[in-house]
Amino acid sequence: MAPLKSPLIGITPDVCDQRWQVAPAYAAHVRAAGGVPIVLPPLPEMAEAYLDLVQGIILTGGDDPVMESFGVATHPKATPVDAQRQAFEIALLDGLQGQDTKPLLGICLGMQLMTLHAGGDLDQFLPETLPTAQDHMDGAVHQIDGSLGCGPVHSHHRQAIRTPGSLKVVAEAPDGVIEAVSCPNRLFYVGVQWHPERTEHQTLGQDLFDSMVKAAQGS
Repeated sequence: MAPLKSPLIGITPDVCDQRWQVAPAYAAHVRAAGGVPIVLPPLPEMAEAYLDLVQGIILTGGDDPVMESFGVATHPKATPVDAQRQAFEIALLDGLQGQDTKPLLGICLGMQLMTLHAGGDLDQFLPETLPTAQDHMDGAVHQIDGSLGCGPVHSHHRQAIRTPGSLKVVAEAPDGVIEAVSCPNRLFYVGVQWHPERTEHQTLGQDLFDSMVKAAQGS
């Protein structure tokens, strides 16, 4: 069966107060890129079925990873993400192994889970280790520079990648915070620490969704 002209793009929702929710901006950017957005209920046992259904995946932003799954303690000042959501997104990452042409865009928490899955690790609380931590928190706008482009991005995180594991660093902030990673052996496997769905800069905002959807058209 030939791929859909407008590819289905699965978007992972957050889990809050026993509800699944997702910011509408994710779907709006996927639609603007020519894709068909669908929200994937975070059921780990359904990950394989979802991957058979969709042509691309977006791991959205959210709270902080639960680190015990990766062999270290979760920082006491972290806000742990819902355990079922984390298990679901790890199941998606597991399922994508060997599917080198199926694109993935990880945003904020999504990028961090991609990195942990690839054997990397995190600085779990930037205010303790980074003098410029506030430049990355509470919707701050700061510059990034790298192969994905250069310009201002919208940030909302208190954690950051310390080492990328098997992934490649492709963008950084002026203070050295890793802002984007990718896997060069895959068609489109990109994680960004900023929020492109809230970033006005075309190259670092909508263009990321455009590139992801274009890659999905051939998956």
